[in-house]
Amino acid sequence: MATAAAASLQYALHGAASASAKPRSAAPGRSVRVAAARRSASADATAESKSGGHEVLLFEALREALIEEMKEDPTVCVFGEDVGHYGGSYKVTKGLAEMFGDLRVLDTPIAENSFAGMGVGAAMKGLRPIVEGMNMGFLLLAYNQISNNCGMLHYTSGGQFKIPIVIRGPGGVGRQLGAEHSQRLESYFQSIPGLQMVACSTPYNAKGLMKAAIRSENPVVLFEHVLLYNLKEKIPDEEYICCLEEAEMVRPGEHVTILTYSRMRYHVMQAAKTLVNKGYDPEVIDIRSLKPFDLHTIGNSIKKTHRVLIVEECMRTGGIGASLRSAIIDNFWDYLDAPIMCLSSQDVPTPYAATLEDATVMQPAQIVAAVEQICQ
Repeated sequence: MATAAAASLQYALHGAASASAKPRSAAPGRSVRVAAARRSASADATAESKSGGHEVLLFEALREALIEEMKEDPTVCVFGEDVGHYGGSYKVTKGLAEMFGDLRVLDTPIAENSFAGMGVGAAMKGLRPIVEGMNMGFLLLAYNQISNNCGMLHYTSGGQFKIPIVIRGPGGVGRQLGAEHSQRLESYFQSIPGLQMVACSTPYNAKGLMKAAIRSENPVVLFEHVLLYNLKEKIPDEEYICCLEEAEMVRPGEHVTILTYSRMRYHVMQAAKTLVNKGYDPEVIDIRSLKPFDLHTIGNSIKKTHRVLIVEECMRTGGIGASLRSAIIDNFWDYLDAPIMCLSSQDVPTPYAATLEDATVMQPAQIVAAVEQICQ
């Protein structure tokens, strides 16, 4: 049923593509664009240095990525609740319906399993859908479509179908949003075969990762933190892409490797200031790619520092940190001079009360104490 709906939508999209969108034959070859998405972080830095750039908020950077890709490729479309004329719950899709029309920016009913399934069907038929969950917690209602369909159809079809779909939306612990709206679903999705997962943390990497995810031939889940949408940063005017499989070196150091991602990047950097004042030299890596891990970057850091601290907002049991610790033990055990420490959120529903909410998430003071313990 989803496939039939997608076929109808595909016909409508090709017939009503925006005038600003280039026809597929005029666009650069897909293989060239995918190869560009795998460029190294050094290429990202080169692009960043070419001009003065312009300042944007993180949600605006995501929006820029959507506009650029939708202009470039008429098969790119957006599905979700209130993504059209309302502009999305955090305004990532603001103005897109006016630019590209209601068929390419499709408002859906409150039925996550249905529009996620339609997204998978659309991807099977040659479109490049971006499915927005108004809140990542709501996508639990589409877990069957994401797991059994999105992640596995390329394999179960014997390679007959590719599923170039992006599943994105806000998640994480906000400010008193309550338990159901404060979910960290990275641990839920990491075990699904066939999915890639990335987490943005700055306007620069938000735009670069979004563009790379749209161009990827694989299904990609892009995690956006609800408290980072209003971060401001200068990004290049020129087009750039961030590699989906690469971590980002945030701060070089010598004494301990701190691995983190998303909002916890900022808690770690606050802690780093205190640590430097105390005589420590931490190396901070934003892993960005939650699946697969960039073990090359991580391993080179461990070979230098010989100590590892993982800081995450995900739950402790079965979280990203647990998987990352296991991978480090398997691959870099001989380089470790101290046990790996992992600071994770507590295994409890996120409380509504602000003081209790803060108590469930790792704070900078706890990160400082952990580094002091590791480096004893």
